[in-house]
Amino acid sequence: MKRIGFYFLFLLFLLPACLPDKADKDEPGDSDIDAARDFIQAALRGNFKSAANYMLHDSANDERLDAVARMPRSADEKQGLWDATINIHERKLLNDSVSIIVYSNSYYKNNRDTLRVVKKDGAWLVDFKYLFDAHK
Repeated sequence: MKRIGFYFLFLLFLLPACLPDKADKDEPGDSDIDAARDFIQAALRGNFKSAANYMLHDSANDERLDAVARMPRSADEKQGLWDATINIHERKLLNDSVSIIVYSNSYYKNNRDTLRVVKKDGAWLVDFKYLFDAHK
């Protein structure tokens, strides 16, 4: 009888580990900050398929993300980007559906970048082309 109790407790503690975690899903963020952070983190880790799930899709955004994904990186750079932390420096709400996020990461310490995040159909998505257009 003790053995059955042990197996029951074992399964009880094992079950939550087997259930899908909401954080593991690549769903657009509930806020502009969440969408930007999730997009940046996926890109830093080289998971561009996941990053694309947080991005507004149009030909310019898709082309730019594909170009960044194909950039050659050394093993040290890949590891440094993987380990990097995200620093949000500024958040500008332009209106209820558009914000500008200024950020950097700990690997490229002095390199601040800017993302535009838009709310479309209730989900916040990164407009990646803004990063390139904002510097013109």
